Amino acid sequence: MAKRAMITIDENKCDGCGLCVPNCQEGAIQIIDGKARLISDLLCDGLGACVGHCPRGAMKVEEREAEAYDEKKVMSNIVKHGKNVILAHIEHLRSHGQEKYLKEALDFLREHKIAVPETPERKCGVDAAAGQSSGCPGAKVIDNRVPEDSPNTVENGTGTRRSELRQWPLQLHLVPTGASFFAGADVLIAADCVSYALADFHKDHLKGKSLAIACPKLDSGREIYIRKVSELARNADIKTITVMTMEVPCCTGLVEILRKGLAGASRKVPARHLTVSIKGEILKEEKL
Repeated sequence: MAKRAMITIDENKCDGCGLCVPNCQEGAIQIIDGKARLISDLLCDGLGACVGHCPRGAMKVEEREAEAYDEKKVMSNIVKHGKNVILAHIEHLRSHGQEKYLKEALDFLREHKIAVPETPERKCGVDAAAGQSSGCPGAKVIDNRVPEDSPNTVENGTGTRRSELRQWPLQLHLVPTGASFFAGADVLIAADCVSYALADFHKDHLKGKSLAIACPKLDSGREIYIRKVSELARNADIKTITVMTMEVPCCTGLVEILRKGLAGASRKVPARHLTVSIKGEILKEEKL
Protein backbone atom coordinates (compact mmCIF):
# COMPACT_ATOMS: atom_id res chain seq x y z
CA MET A 1 0.00 0.00 0.00
CA ALA A 2 1.39 3.38 -0.99
CA LYS A 3 0.08 6.88 -1.53
CA ARG A 4 -0.17 8.19 -5.06
CA ALA A 5 -1.83 11.09 -6.83
CA MET A 6 -5.40 10.42 -7.94
CA ILE A 7 -8.26 12.43 -9.43
CA THR A 8 -11.32 12.95 -7.23
CA ILE A 9 -14.66 14.27 -8.49
CA ASP A 10 -17.23 16.16 -6.42
CA GLU A 11 -20.53 14.83 -7.76
CA ASN A 12 -22.43 17.73 -6.19
CA LYS A 13 -20.49 20.25 -8.27
CA CYS A 14 -20.29 18.22 -11.51
CA ASP A 15 -22.93 19.13 -14.11
CA GLY A 16 -21.89 16.47 -16.64
CA CYS A 17 -20.59 18.91 -19.27
CA GLY A 18 -17.97 16.35 -20.40
CA LEU A 19 -15.10 18.79 -20.96
CA CYS A 20 -12.87 16.62 -18.77
CA VAL A 21 -13.31 13.47 -20.86
CA PRO A 22 -11.15 14.29 -23.93
CA ASN A 23 -8.51 15.75 -21.63
CA CYS A 24 -8.01 12.53 -19.67
CA GLN A 25 -4.99 11.02 -21.40
CA GLU A 26 -5.69 7.51 -20.12
CA GLY A 27 -9.42 7.45 -20.85
CA ALA A 28 -10.28 6.86 -17.19
CA ILE A 29 -13.21 9.33 -17.08
CA GLN A 30 -16.61 8.92 -18.70
CA ILE A 31 -19.93 10.75 -18.40
CA ILE A 32 -22.42 8.23 -16.99
CA ASP A 33 -25.90 9.06 -15.74
CA GLY A 34 -25.16 12.76 -16.16
CA LYS A 35 -22.00 12.82 -14.02
CA ALA A 36 -18.27 12.54 -14.66
CA ARG A 37 -17.05 9.21 -13.29
CA LEU A 38 -13.55 7.91 -12.69
CA ILE A 39 -14.31 4.43 -13.97
CA SER A 40 -10.98 2.85 -13.11
CA ASP A 41 -8.25 3.69 -10.61
CA LEU A 42 -6.13 1.33 -12.70
CA LEU A 43 -5.84 3.82 -15.54
CA CYS A 44 -5.81 7.18 -13.73
CA ASP A 45 -2.34 8.72 -14.06
CA GLY A 46 -3.06 11.36 -11.40
CA LEU A 47 -1.41 14.13 -13.42
CA GLY A 48 -4.54 16.28 -13.42
CA ALA A 49 -4.74 17.11 -17.14
CA CYS A 50 -8.52 17.10 -16.80
CA VAL A 51 -8.72 19.41 -13.77
CA GLY A 52 -8.18 22.70 -15.56
CA HIS A 53 -10.94 21.92 -18.05
CA CYS A 54 -13.68 21.62 -15.41
CA PRO A 55 -15.68 24.88 -15.34
CA ARG A 56 -17.37 23.92 -12.05
CA GLY A 57 -14.25 23.18 -10.02
CA ALA A 58 -15.51 19.66 -9.40
CA MET A 59 -12.16 17.95 -9.95
CA LYS A 60 -8.92 17.94 -8.02
CA VAL A 61 -5.79 15.86 -7.54
CA GLU A 62 -5.18 14.47 -4.08
CA GLU A 63 -2.87 11.95 -2.49
CA ARG A 64 -4.60 8.86 -1.19
CA GLU A 65 -3.74 5.32 -0.28
CA ALA A 66 -4.03 3.04 -3.32
CA GLU A 67 -2.96 -0.56 -3.79
CA ALA A 68 -1.48 -1.12 -7.23
CA TYR A 69 -3.83 -2.97 -9.57
CA ASP A 70 -6.15 -4.41 -6.94
CA GLU A 71 -9.17 -5.12 -9.11
CA LYS A 72 -11.34 -6.40 -6.27
CA LYS A 73 -10.96 -3.12 -4.38
CA VAL A 74 -11.74 -1.18 -7.55
CA MET A 75 -14.85 -3.28 -8.16
CA SER A 76 -16.08 -2.79 -4.59
CA ASN A 77 -16.27 0.93 -5.39
CA ILE A 78 -17.53 0.51 -8.94
CA VAL A 79 -20.62 -1.55 -8.02
CA LYS A 80 -21.93 1.21 -5.74
CA HIS A 81 -22.66 3.34 -8.79
CA GLY A 82 -24.93 0.89 -10.58
CA LYS A 83 -24.95 -1.21 -13.73
CA ASN A 84 -23.97 1.53 -16.17
CA VAL A 85 -20.76 2.28 -14.31
CA ILE A 86 -20.05 -1.46 -13.94
CA LEU A 87 -20.53 -1.89 -17.68
CA ALA A 88 -18.26 1.06 -18.52
CA HIS A 89 -15.51 -0.34 -16.28
CA ILE A 90 -15.74 -3.81 -17.83
CA GLU A 91 -15.59 -2.36 -21.34
CA HIS A 92 -12.64 -0.20 -20.30
CA LEU A 93 -10.68 -3.23 -19.11
CA ARG A 94 -11.53 -5.18 -22.24
CA SER A 95 -10.60 -2.43 -24.70
CA HIS A 96 -7.24 -1.87 -22.95
CA GLY A 97 -6.31 -5.55 -23.04
CA GLN A 98 -6.48 -6.03 -19.26
CA GLU A 99 -7.39 -9.73 -19.48
CA LYS A 100 -6.30 -10.62 -15.95
CA TYR A 101 -8.21 -7.77 -14.33
CA LEU A 102 -11.25 -8.34 -16.55
CA LYS A 103 -11.45 -11.91 -15.25
CA GLU A 104 -11.10 -10.68 -11.66
CA ALA A 105 -13.87 -8.11 -12.23
CA LEU A 106 -16.25 -10.72 -13.65
CA ASP A 107 -15.38 -13.16 -10.86
CA PHE A 108 -16.16 -10.41 -8.32
CA LEU A 109 -19.60 -9.88 -9.83
CA ARG A 110 -20.37 -13.60 -9.79
CA GLU A 111 -19.13 -14.03 -6.22
CA HIS A 112 -21.41 -11.20 -5.06
CA LYS A 113 -24.32 -12.46 -7.19
CA ILE A 114 -24.38 -9.26 -9.24
CA ALA A 115 -25.63 -9.72 -12.79
CA VAL A 116 -23.06 -8.98 -15.49
CA PRO A 117 -24.64 -6.16 -17.52
CA GLU A 118 -25.39 -6.88 -21.16
CA THR A 119 -23.14 -4.89 -23.46
CA PRO A 120 -24.96 -2.69 -25.96
CA GLU A 121 -23.50 -1.17 -29.08
CA ARG A 122 -21.36 1.73 -27.97
CA LYS A 123 -19.06 4.34 -29.44
CA CYS A 124 -17.24 3.93 -32.77
CA GLY A 125 -20.05 1.70 -34.04
CA VAL A 126 -18.44 -1.49 -32.77
CA ASP A 127 -20.60 -4.21 -31.28
CA ALA A 128 -18.94 -5.27 -28.03
CA ALA A 129 -21.64 -7.92 -27.52
CA ALA A 130 -20.21 -9.69 -30.55
CA GLY A 131 -16.88 -9.99 -28.77
CA GLN A 132 -15.24 -6.94 -30.35
CA SER A 133 -13.66 -3.95 -28.66
CA SER A 134 -16.10 -1.34 -27.45
CA GLY A 135 -13.52 1.43 -27.77
CA CYS A 136 -12.05 2.97 -30.90
CA PRO A 137 -10.74 0.15 -33.15
CA GLY A 138 -7.51 2.06 -33.67
CA ALA A 139 -6.61 1.57 -30.00
CA LYS A 140 -7.74 -2.04 -29.68
CA VAL A 141 -5.07 -4.15 -27.98
CA ILE A 142 -3.77 -6.99 -30.17
CA ASP A 143 -1.16 -9.56 -29.14
CA ASN A 144 0.04 -11.59 -32.13
CA ARG A 145 3.33 -12.85 -30.79
CA VAL A 146 4.64 -16.10 -32.30
CA PRO A 147 7.31 -18.59 -31.16
CA GLU A 148 10.83 -17.25 -31.62
CA ASP A 149 11.81 -20.20 -33.82
CA SER A 150 9.14 -19.42 -36.44
CA PRO A 151 10.61 -18.94 -39.94
CA ASN A 152 11.45 -15.34 -40.73
CA THR A 153 10.86 -15.58 -44.47
CA VAL A 154 7.71 -16.10 -46.47
CA GLU A 155 7.67 -19.55 -48.02
CA ASN A 156 6.84 -18.33 -51.51
CA GLY A 157 10.25 -18.36 -53.14
CA THR A 158 10.78 -14.61 -52.81
CA GLY A 159 12.70 -14.65 -49.54
CA THR A 160 10.70 -11.66 -48.34
CA ARG A 161 11.06 -11.12 -44.63
CA ARG A 162 7.95 -11.04 -42.47
CA SER A 163 7.25 -8.12 -40.18
CA GLU A 164 8.49 -8.65 -36.62
CA LEU A 165 5.73 -6.44 -35.24
CA ARG A 166 3.46 -8.62 -33.11
CA GLN A 167 1.29 -6.12 -31.21
CA TRP A 168 -1.00 -3.13 -31.39
CA PRO A 169 -1.02 -0.26 -30.43
CA LEU A 170 2.53 1.13 -30.59
CA GLN A 171 2.46 4.77 -29.51
CA LEU A 172 3.60 5.21 -25.91
CA HIS A 173 0.52 7.25 -25.00
CA LEU A 174 -1.74 4.47 -26.26
CA VAL A 175 -0.05 1.26 -25.11
CA PRO A 176 -1.52 -0.02 -21.82
CA THR A 177 1.30 -1.01 -19.49
CA GLY A 178 -0.77 -4.00 -18.35
CA ALA A 179 -1.07 -5.45 -21.86
CA SER A 180 -0.22 -9.15 -22.18
CA PHE A 181 2.57 -8.47 -24.69
CA PHE A 182 4.55 -6.56 -22.04
CA ALA A 183 4.41 -9.27 -19.36
CA GLY A 184 7.92 -10.68 -18.87
CA ALA A 185 9.04 -9.14 -22.16
CA ASP A 186 12.14 -7.50 -23.56
CA VAL A 187 10.90 -3.99 -24.31
CA LEU A 188 12.07 -1.60 -27.03
CA ILE A 189 11.23 2.11 -26.84
CA ALA A 190 12.17 3.74 -30.14
CA ALA A 191 12.08 7.32 -31.33
CA ASP A 192 9.65 7.66 -34.23
CA CYS A 193 12.37 8.19 -36.87
CA VAL A 194 14.53 5.19 -35.93
CA SER A 195 12.65 2.56 -37.95
CA TYR A 196 12.91 4.73 -41.08
CA ALA A 197 16.65 5.24 -40.69
CA LEU A 198 17.59 1.59 -40.05
CA ALA A 199 17.17 -0.71 -43.04
CA ASP A 200 17.17 -3.85 -40.88
CA PHE A 201 15.26 -2.46 -37.90
CA HIS A 202 12.83 -5.42 -37.77
CA LYS A 203 15.45 -8.15 -38.17
CA ASP A 204 18.17 -6.73 -35.94
CA HIS A 205 16.30 -4.78 -33.27
CA LEU A 206 12.54 -5.42 -33.12
CA LYS A 207 12.50 -9.22 -33.34
CA GLY A 208 11.42 -10.80 -30.05
CA LYS A 209 10.65 -7.47 -28.39
CA SER A 210 7.53 -5.54 -27.43
CA LEU A 211 7.55 -2.04 -28.86
CA ALA A 212 6.58 1.50 -27.88
CA ILE A 213 7.33 4.54 -30.04
CA ALA A 214 7.54 8.21 -29.10
CA CYS A 215 8.94 11.56 -30.21
CA PRO A 216 10.49 13.51 -27.32
CA LYS A 217 10.43 16.76 -29.33
CA LEU A 218 6.85 16.77 -30.65
CA ASP A 219 4.84 14.62 -28.21
CA SER A 220 3.10 16.20 -25.24
CA GLY A 221 2.74 14.55 -21.83
CA ARG A 222 6.37 13.95 -20.90
CA GLU A 223 5.38 13.16 -17.29
CA ILE A 224 2.94 10.55 -18.55
CA TYR A 225 5.75 8.87 -20.47
CA ILE A 226 7.95 8.82 -17.35
CA ARG A 227 5.11 7.31 -15.32
CA LYS A 228 4.47 4.63 -17.96
CA VAL A 229 8.14 3.59 -17.96
CA SER A 230 7.96 3.28 -14.17
CA GLU A 231 4.82 1.14 -14.43
CA LEU A 232 6.44 -1.16 -17.00
CA ALA A 233 9.45 -1.70 -14.76
CA ARG A 234 7.45 -2.05 -11.57
CA ASN A 235 4.37 -4.03 -12.60
CA ALA A 236 4.91 -5.76 -15.94
CA ASP A 237 7.94 -7.77 -14.76
CA ILE A 238 9.78 -6.86 -17.97
CA LYS A 239 13.20 -8.48 -18.47
CA THR A 240 15.10 -5.72 -20.24
CA ILE A 241 14.43 -2.33 -21.79
CA THR A 242 16.22 -0.76 -24.75
CA VAL A 243 15.83 2.82 -25.93
CA MET A 244 16.82 3.78 -29.48
CA THR A 245 17.22 7.41 -30.51
CA MET A 246 18.53 9.36 -33.47
CA GLU A 247 21.81 11.28 -33.24
CA VAL A 248 20.02 14.67 -33.30
CA PRO A 249 20.09 16.55 -29.95
CA CYS A 250 16.30 16.74 -29.49
CA CYS A 251 16.11 12.95 -29.41
CA THR A 252 18.10 12.67 -26.19
CA GLY A 253 14.95 13.62 -24.27
CA LEU A 254 13.76 10.04 -24.69
CA VAL A 255 16.82 8.80 -22.80
CA GLU A 256 16.03 11.14 -19.91
CA ILE A 257 12.44 9.91 -19.87
CA LEU A 258 13.74 6.34 -19.55
CA ARG A 259 16.23 7.26 -16.81
CA LYS A 260 13.63 9.07 -14.72
CA GLY A 261 11.04 6.36 -15.27
CA LEU A 262 13.40 3.62 -14.15
CA ALA A 263 14.52 5.70 -11.18
CA GLY A 264 10.91 5.84 -10.02
CA ALA A 265 10.43 2.07 -10.17
CA SER A 266 10.82 -0.29 -7.24
CA ARG A 267 12.84 -2.87 -9.17
CA LYS A 268 15.98 -2.58 -11.26
CA VAL A 269 15.66 -3.47 -14.94
CA PRO A 270 18.72 -3.85 -17.22
CA ALA A 271 18.63 -0.98 -19.71
CA ARG A 272 20.68 0.17 -22.67
CA HIS A 273 20.72 3.02 -25.19
CA LEU A 274 21.49 2.79 -28.90
CA THR A 275 22.19 5.94 -30.92
CA VAL A 276 21.33 5.82 -34.64
CA SER A 277 22.87 8.09 -37.29
CA ILE A 278 20.78 9.82 -39.96
CA LYS A 279 22.61 7.57 -42.44
CA GLY A 280 21.21 4.48 -40.76
CA GLU A 281 24.17 3.27 -38.69
CA ILE A 282 24.48 2.39 -35.01
CA LEU A 283 26.85 5.05 -33.68
CA LYS A 284 26.97 4.09 -30.03
CA GLU A 285 25.65 1.55 -27.54
CA GLU A 286 25.74 2.16 -23.80
CA LYS A 287 24.33 0.70 -20.61
CA LEU A 288 22.06 2.94 -18.56
